Amino acid sequence: MLKHVLDVIELLDRPQADGHSLAAHLRGVLDRATEEAGAPPRGAAPARPDITVTRVEGAKGGTDFVKVVVPGSAGARSGGSAPTLGILGRLGGVGARPERIGIVSDADGAVAALSAAAKLLDMHARGDVLPGDVILSTHVCPDAPTRPHDPVPFMDSPVSILDCNREEIDEAMDAVVSIDTTKGNRLLNHRGLALSPTVKEGWILRVSDDLLGLLETVTGEDARVLPITTQDITPYGNGVHHINSIMQPCVATSAPVVGLALTTRPAVAGCATGASHERDIAAAGRFAVETAKEYGRGAVRFHDPAEFARLVDRYGPMTHLQSTAGATDE
Repeated sequence: MLKHVLDVIELLDRPQADGHSLAAHLRGVLDRATEEAGAPPRGAAPARPDITVTRVEGAKGGTDFVKVVVPGSAGARSGGSAPTLGILGRLGGVGARPERIGIVSDADGAVAALSAAAKLLDMHARGDVLPGDVILSTHVCPDAPTRPHDPVPFMDSPVSILDCNREEIDEAMDAVVSIDTTKGNRLLNHRGLALSPTVKEGWILRVSDDLLGLLETVTGEDARVLPITTQDITPYGNGVHHINSIMQPCVATSAPVVGLALTTRPAVAGCATGASHERDIAAAGRFAVETAKEYGRGAVRFHDPAEFARLVDRYGPMTHLQSTAGATDE
């Protein structure tokens, strides 16, 4: 995974970075692995992965959304019943040019998602096909704006969070892992990774024991939990404080969403350069891949459906927290 991380960073850390160069890189990973693997194993050949790039223009510029679909042996795209996992790299931009030169800390989520995509494509081509489909998405912008935020400045985005959700969330996703740099706070003083509680349809649920176990396996450390509040799971643009955009996918889907945060001991600005830790990003990518393996075969759960049904039955739905009514694009 570390090799994939270094390759992706090399492509993103330049003014010319765009979605097409990353898509070409991912197709190259797939083609090389296919050539090296030779004839596929016996049985039906798995469907070929799909890699697409969509350009979206916003009020503050444009960005390229990169989407990778890796079909599973028993996934929905093959007519099977194995669940589909979404892996999203959330960020404002991979660079803040001309204000800052170089790849910014905010890029970590994109690097992790693209590296996980490269690993899954390599595995798929060599015959290690997962049971369930995996959909990975992020966006590439080397010249995103910045904006003030407490306690340290944030990266802004050239497009709105509504655009991001529209491009990155797929109705086929049965669960979502949202990977985001979450260093600009004083809530979690730890360098590495942290997992959020599961959020579904406006409810902040208990942290998944299954996913905590995977995180401990991947990092070799005690799992850390990212504290989130009701404000964090409401749509951007409603005038309240958000820790960052890590939980924003939960606004646009009924699927359970967990945030995987890349964290540091001190507060580090999202627009800071020289602040990305490659081994931490690689661990995030490995967690995403391991989650895809286990979720697709039904070995991990993001939440307890029966307990969720009891909560809704007893206390009512919380979907009004997903409403964007009255919110402005941010």
